Amino acid sequence: MKRVVAIIRPFKLDEVKDALAEIPIGGMTVTEVKGFGRTGGKKEVYRGSAYVVDFVPKVQIDVIVPDAQVDSVIDAILKSAKTGRIGDGKIFVYPVDDVIRIRTGERGEEAI
Repeated sequence: MKRVVAIIRPFKLDEVKDALAEIPIGGMTVTEVKGFGRTGGKKEVYRGSAYVVDFVPKVQIDVIVPDAQVDSVIDAILKSAKTGRIGDGKIFVYPVDDVIRIRTGERGEEAI
């Protein structure tokens, strides 16, 4: 099993959610986050004064999937989240040792 974490633009969330639902996946967790990459944030102008917004709002999507679905999940996120501009985000893939469903006690892929 793998944990796929995608940091994307907030306005792309619905497109990514719909693309992942077509696979289908068992579920996802969405968190509003802030951060910056290579650009170090973005410049804004407020009442004539320029200032730098250090942390840019993003959305983090966490999905746990069987190894066989990892490539299709990554492809779905790439196609639906891409705008072609700087700041589209990143995808991280982590190994998952075990998953336990609290209600039933199921373990492993059955618990996803």
